[in-house]
Amino acid sequence: QVRLVESGGGLVQAGGSLRLSCAASGLTFTGYAMGWFRQAPGKEREFVAAITRSGGSTYYTDSVKGRFIISRDNGKNMVYLQMNSLKPEDTAVYTCAADLWGMGEELPSKYEYWGRGTQVTVSS
Repeated sequence: QVRLVESGGGLVQAGGSLRLSCAASGLTFTGYAMGWFRQAPGKEREFVAAITRSGGSTYYTDSVKGRFIISRDNGKNMVYLQMNSLKPEDTAVYTCAADLWGMGEELPSKYEYWGRGTQVTVSS
């Protein structure tokens, strides 16, 4: 059974930082590109960042470039999202997802497995 479990969310002031983690189990981790998505109340799910299977390439939505960093540890089956200079508009539920043989896709439909998400709230 594939499981993706996020952690690290919380309440932070604008300008602060958080590091999200996603622990993967039940899958051959190196076979999956990994992505982070977010969904704010009343809005559609939005692509945030993705990383290829080896970790050699990363992709970001424009609004987080220069502030967020996605990384992975294939030895630990973990993917991370370091979020710096947080803004109130970053407030959302952040979810990690796994894409078999993926190349760092932005479309949610490309991802086969999803976690339940972790809440990030940025106060002004």
